[in-house]
Amino acid sequence: MTIHLDTSILIEIITRTRPLLAAHERAVIAGHRTGVSSPALYEWLRGPRVESDLELQRRLFPTDQIVVFGASEASLAASLYKMLTRPRGREMDVAIAACALEHGAALWTVNPRDFKDIPGLKLYEGRR
Repeated sequence: MTIHLDTSILIEIITRTRPLLAAHERAVIAGHRTGVSSPALYEWLRGPRVESDLELQRRLFPTDQIVVFGASEASLAASLYKMLTRPRGREMDVAIAACALEHGAALWTVNPRDFKDIPGLKLYEGRR
């Protein structure tokens, strides 16, 4: 299975006490491929980050492996945005979801309610 990581998961894998680092390692050992979309990377990079966290992010999710938010992802995100009842303020979540959908990936998030109304999106439930 391919799993895209929401920004909330990046934070839980990489910062502070890294509560989801072991869960990420278990997913990889189980044969799942994890990835980060460019919208999630953008959200991650704009938050206050210390150099050690940025270095771990670069080791785990190298820049050349980031899933690009290109024309097909943008088109899907726009369609999703128009379908949602309350999309305003959720543009980044919609873009992250569109990347996962476009690439046939499940989405791993700490905030499943933020994505529950995205049609066709599968959520991954990683265990702590």
